[in-house]
Amino acid sequence: MFPSASVILGLLIFVLVCVFAWVKGGAAERAAATLILFSILANFAIHAFTPKETQSFLLLGLDGFLAASLLLLALRYASFWLGGAVMLQAVQFSLHAYYLVTEMRHDRNYAVVNNLVTYGLLLLILLGTVRAWRSRKSGK
Repeated sequence: MFPSASVILGLLIFVLVCVFAWVKGGAAERAAATLILFSILANFAIHAFTPKETQSFLLLGLDGFLAASLLLLALRYASFWLGGAVMLQAVQFSLHAYYLVTEMRHDRNYAVVNNLVTYGLLLLILLGTVRAWRSRKSGK
C-alpha cells in the first residue's frame, strides 16, 4: 500500500527542515533536527513492524526518550525555542499516556493534536535555525 500525498508531503517538509537545520543551524539546531528525524523514522517503524497491541507502549517510550533528549539539549544550550520544544513534547507524551491509560482508540482528536505538536516542533526548529543563522551572519 502506497502512502497518501499528504504523508509524502509531510515527510518532504520534515526532511527539508532537518537539512536546513543541519546546513544553517548551530549545534543545538543540528542535534534537535537529528533527534526529530530519528523520532519520525522510529515512529514509522513502530507502526509498520510492531503489533497494534504494543504500539502505544512503544510510542510512549519514544516520546519519553525524545522529551528527555530535548530537555538535555535545552539545559545544555539554554535556548528559548528548545524550551518550547520540550513543552510541546510534554503535550505529545501526555497525549499518548492518556490514550494508553484510558484504552481509547486513536480517533480524529488524537490525530489532530499529534500532528499539531509534530509540526509545532518542526516550526520551532525552523525558527531556531533562522535565528542562529541570522545571528551568525550579523556577527553576534
